[in-house]
Amino acid sequence: MGQAQSVAGFILRRLLWTIPILWVVLTIVFFMMRSIGGDPFRHGPLLGLSNAGWVKYGDPQPPAIRRNQREKYGLDLPWYQQYGNYLKGIVTLDFGPSLSFRYMRVTDIIKQMAPRSVQLVLLAFAWAILIGIPVGILAALRPGSSFDYAVRVLTGLGISLPSFLVATLLIYYVSVKLALLPTSGWDDGWQNKVLPTLTLSLVPMAYFARLLRGTLLETLESDYVRMARAKGLPRRRIVGVHALKNSLLPLIVVAGPMFGAMVTGSFIVENIFAIPGISKYFVASVVARDYTVVMGVTIVLAVMIICLNLLVDIAHHMLDPRLREA
Repeated sequence: MGQAQSVAGFILRRLLWTIPILWVVLTIVFFMMRSIGGDPFRHGPLLGLSNAGWVKYGDPQPPAIRRNQREKYGLDLPWYQQYGNYLKGIVTLDFGPSLSFRYMRVTDIIKQMAPRSVQLVLLAFAWAILIGIPVGILAALRPGSSFDYAVRVLTGLGISLPSFLVATLLIYYVSVKLALLPTSGWDDGWQNKVLPTLTLSLVPMAYFARLLRGTLLETLESDYVRMARAKGLPRRRIVGVHALKNSLLPLIVVAGPMFGAMVTGSFIVENIFAIPGISKYFVASVVARDYTVVMGVTIVLAVMIICLNLLVDIAHHMLDPRLREA
């Protein structure tokens, strides 16, 4: 009963803390977008890419039309009124219409494009867990071996190499030279998902393997593990029951921030592999000063990362008895 009350109290405190954190994030996004400058109605409709990136094609609009458009979308109001309308739209889950993509609302863009981005990140996270954790365990159980040395070298490279370089090398050798997998796309089958998810998972995979190797080696030298050895317990039981549980706690702590880093890194991967995800609209909206799309996408990503960090903190609190007693 006492443990359940402790966990419930911790969850309630963390939920209350997420409210001011989310408000700070929303406020920073609002004022950063206004500090960029520029006018979303300075040209005609947003059509596509040019050599300089996303631009707005079309004839320059007369000042009267620009004034009417600013009045229509409330951009002529004082900043505090815009800020109030902005918060009201967030509370009601209505991010408003896009300022540059005609006849599209922000919620429609998110509903259409976000599932692919979420699927990309989740599949990459699964790669990182399913490969990184077993590799870290095997390296810790064979310290000083050639396998352990190879793991340390490869994980060091995996953490250091940027995703755009890894993506380029995979496309060149796997897709162009060997013709094993497609170079781009997403919805045509599982083959299209292998290279982008592998590229995005490389850094967390290497980080998980390296971190688990170090923590498991340290745990295997602790007093309670030595006591278990002295009692004659099988090595498999010592590692699986006694050592591995405590060694996984640091991975749970870093899982939230690592997931957030993967969300931001997915923008690069989506562009390289031509994945029709949310990054296409986000980057175009930043260039076009489409405030509603940028803020709407940022809000969704921020809420997702905050919720994941909340779940990680709750899991850590439930698994670590030292936190429950604090």
